Amino acid sequence: MTKEMPRHSVSVTGVVVRPEDGKVLVIKRADDGRWVPPGGVMELDETPEQCVVREVQEETGIGAKPIRLTGVYKNMKLGVVSLVFLCEPVGGVLRTSDESTVATWLTPEDAVARCPEARGVRISDALSGEAPHVRVHDGTSVIYEH
Repeated sequence: MTKEMPRHSVSVTGVVVRPEDGKVLVIKRADDGRWVPPGGVMELDETPEQCVVREVQEETGIGAKPIRLTGVYKNMKLGVVSLVFLCEPVGGVLRTSDESTVATWLTPEDAVARCPEARGVRISDALSGEAPHVRVHDGTSVIYEH
């Protein structure tokens, strides 16, 4: 009998920053009410950059241009690996979707404060200007012991 290998899911997150005021795009999720930067599961036929553009557009109505990869985050409970991209907005009209009850621009400090730690750290890391970060979490909190 062959043992099936565990599978991971790959998702993306877009940290979209308005250049004119430095505000960050965040949504309040419809399913659990949590504040998060927009993102979602990557389709088999798309690149990570294509996925982040699609997910930001679907969830917020805002067009996004990926600038650079800023981090890799793994949810140890669910086996989800998320690739986070710093993005700049390129048009669109801000709106909610089936996945978001609120879509808005917040200061980075306010956005981080509203998000669970595991999502807020993605914003802080993206804005740090440092090399890509690699972190693990449990869905809510960052796990600091490796």
